[in-house]
Amino acid sequence: MLAIRNRRRKAVVLATAAVLAGLTAPSLTASPATATTTTTTTNTATTNTDYDDTYYKDAIGKTGASLKSSLHTIISDQTKLSYSAVWDALKATDEDPDNSGNVILLYSGVSRSKSLNGGDTGDWNREHVWAKSHGDFGTSTGPGTDIHHLRPSDVRVNSVRGNKDFDNGGSAVSGGGGSLTDSDSFEPRDAVKGDVARMIFYMAVRYEGGDGFADLEVNGQVGNGSNPYIGKLSVLKAWNDEDPPDAFEEHRNQVVYDDYQHNRNPFIDHPEWVESIW
Repeated sequence: MLAIRNRRRKAVVLATAAVLAGLTAPSLTASPATATTTTTTTNTATTNTDYDDTYYKDAIGKTGASLKSSLHTIISDQTKLSYSAVWDALKATDEDPDNSGNVILLYSGVSRSKSLNGGDTGDWNREHVWAKSHGDFGTSTGPGTDIHHLRPSDVRVNSVRGNKDFDNGGSAVSGGGGSLTDSDSFEPRDAVKGDVARMIFYMAVRYEGGDGFADLEVNGQVGNGSNPYIGKLSVLKAWNDEDPPDAFEEHRNQVVYDDYQHNRNPFIDHPEWVESIW
């Protein structure tokens, strides 16, 4: 009986302590919501499942071509930017979280002043991750200005990438943060390989031959030239698996959704949908 009373007394003490802790703990104000692929992040109370009941409700439970078609319909409802407006958008979407006056450059990982945007050596410019010549859409409003695949990049590194497809291998790109290149392909640094893959998969779902633009597709080869294809599918799928979405990528997706295009990259919210479609 004494042991039982002691256990009960201990339970009461612990319960009381828990209540007091809850009363005295400071309240936390959540930062702008970000979609994650697992559980709630440290600075937000929103996860990707919150969008499953709203934004993605017509896609949930589908697979393959049916899933791709549903996602296309969902993400095609967007606000379109002019090419000149992309400059200011990228200064917000790719802002360095440790220095609000800088942006993070995609391929090199360098933090560079927002004011150094332009076309000179040492500047950063607007990189089309889905090379604009693959489908010949240029900088036209639509795929040419879709900031889900437009990222700040060092001018020289951007030139090295050119319109090459994505694949593993090559020699080191000077100032490329570990990126590699050869005659017909480009391999970004490890930390953004998944980011690159998910941008490519977004473009292949968003642009299906409507809007007066080409039907963009991911294929299994490199050297696609001006055809509306980008490879290499098997490599991009592997990158999606090896480099899951991180806080920067998730935050960027949220800023695009909240403040600019009002559509999402579904493969950041649900990277497993890549395997379901491809």
